[in-house]
Amino acid sequence: MNTKTLSLAIGILAIIAITLFSFRPKAESYEFQQVTTVESVIPGGLGRSRMISSNVDGKMEEKKMKNFFSLTGINFKNIKENDQKIAKKITQLYDEGWELYNVTSGVYSSGLTDDLGTGGTGIFITRYLFRKSL
Repeated sequence: MNTKTLSLAIGILAIIAITLFSFRPKAESYEFQQVTTVESVIPGGLGRSRMISSNVDGKMEEKKMKNFFSLTGINFKNIKENDQKIAKKITQLYDEGWELYNVTSGVYSSGLTDDLGTGGTGIFITRYLFRKSL
């Protein structure tokens, strides 16, 4: 292989490499919105269960939710109603072009028990992070 052919091959490879690297997609920019649900495990409606939505403008929306427990124990009707509210909110945001990006949940309990030894205070919290392309 002569010098001219080798130089031509290197030049072609350099042009191909430069062309490939120049067409890299730009990093996409996103807007984020947070929805937090706080569901109380305090029996008898004494807790404060809420769904809190906040957008990038700082506007906050708060909706009441039901507690997990009634005076007689776990209340599946309340859980069902909460699930429906959460699903409705997710559907609304999806229809507005938001993508559910991440979900994080946790539980807080004081560790104390009531006079019956059945439990004290606590919450179940879930954070839903949504994003939308700018």
